[in-house]
Amino acid sequence: MDTQNFSAPPCAQPRIPRGVTHINVRHTTRFTTVGNHLTQHRALSLTAIGLAVHIQSLPAGARVDIKSLAARFLEGETRIAAGLRELEAHGYLSRRRERLPNGRVVTHTVSYNQPQRNQPQRFAVPVPRPTAPEPDPAPGAPRKPERAAAPPAAGLPPTPAPTTATTTAPHTAPVLVPVPVPGPAPAPAPAPMPKRPLPTPGTHDPGRHHTATVLLASLHREDPRLLLSERDVNRLAPAVSAWLERGVAPEAVRATLTSGLPREPLRHPAGVMSHRLRESLPPRTPTVPVTARPHPLQNCDGCDRAFRAPEPGRCTRCGRRSDLPEAA
Repeated sequence: MDTQNFSAPPCAQPRIPRGVTHINVRHTTRFTTVGNHLTQHRALSLTAIGLAVHIQSLPAGARVDIKSLAARFLEGETRIAAGLRELEAHGYLSRRRERLPNGRVVTHTVSYNQPQRNQPQRFAVPVPRPTAPEPDPAPGAPRKPERAAAPPAAGLPPTPAPTTATTTAPHTAPVLVPVPVPGPAPAPAPAPMPKRPLPTPGTHDPGRHHTATVLLASLHREDPRLLLSERDVNRLAPAVSAWLERGVAPEAVRATLTSGLPREPLRHPAGVMSHRLRESLPPRTPTVPVTARPHPLQNCDGCDRAFRAPEPGRCTRCGRRSDLPEAA
């Protein structure tokens, strides 16, 4: 007996299919015929293809505006509007605005199951198209006189002269060539907002300026990253003096400059300080006029009535009477 071959598989391995497997059932009702040129279009997005298939399945007169489609599907109005523009660009859709007899303006949408390529072009200029030259005349036959070449149209290159004596000028026929319509000019970039200057005090006070200088020079004790140079201290001291002039305490200014700083290293600590001094400047405290307080109420020593006076005693009425004894 022959030896048994153990390398042979015990049974045939099942074949695993790759890709998609179609199980098609023939439709007899409620179906729409769609061409593969749309469903497999390589330039359209999946949103545009889905919109085209949905619109072709709708009956005539159905609403296919952006708001109605956005209410029907999960996509927003922006994606649906972009998909409709794609379908217009590739000839599957056309939209035009029409005015009804009552004056209302509506959008009329036309859907094509075949893309429309020959759309009318605007702004066309005639361009000469060369045709086949006329055949040479038979030997001995009289030759037709040559016609003078027409002057070239404005803005077009002149027609080249014939290369041989036996060839006549070609007949030209106007051809419409679309001219690109220039789009709107791009809007100019907005000019950057000018940076506001640092605040300055209304009056120069040497004591207040010294307090501001000491405050700025000692900020590194709160945060080592806030070590300012002498030039930056002299530049920022008037701004701190403006804060002190408005009634802000030095400790409040220090807390404003050092609180809430980012954790990463500060490349320009003086820029951070100047930004906070400029943008967080408190308003000026309005001055309240000082009014004289009235005198307190006193009890009259003669009639025991209340009257206003700076010190206890008699009222004006009792002070005029001479029959009252003097207060002890």
